[in-house]
Amino acid sequence: MATVTLKGNSFETVGNLPKVGDKAPDFSVVKGDLSDLNLADIKGRIVLNIFPSIDTDTCAMSVRQFNKKATAIENTSVICISKDLPFALARFCGAEGLENVEVGSAFRSSFGEDYGVTAKTGPLKGLLSRSVVVIDENGKVIYTEQVAETADEPDYEAALNILK
Repeated sequence: MATVTLKGNSFETVGNLPKVGDKAPDFSVVKGDLSDLNLADIKGRIVLNIFPSIDTDTCAMSVRQFNKKATAIENTSVICISKDLPFALARFCGAEGLENVEVGSAFRSSFGEDYGVTAKTGPLKGLLSRSVVVIDENGKVIYTEQVAETADEPDYEAALNILK
């Protein structure tokens, strides 16, 4: 398990992110239209932007930033994943005019456990830890970051530079 903080207070996750070089764990999340999105459905390279809730400033900013930055890179899909209901994720993207990312709700899946990012303790217990996982076109993990302080944004440039 990993230990991260929220405003300086430590909490643990149920496991650890997949390691660079590992095959990415399969997953199924729910899209804004309530259909399933599976890892196998996504072609090309994938950036998983994982976060606790779209209703926080930092989480919303990460979706905006990946919408702006990552989608300029060819053959790359950005999937923004949280435990928020698919309606909330779709509403946010619609209100913000974000069309270059796809959202996935892990509210009824084992995604958080499979990727080791579900908070096991602390005030965010049951939500997902802020993380980024980049997967190549062969399904291999090529970059991971579990943000040490949940209130901080991920390192967008480090994640995206691996794709250039």
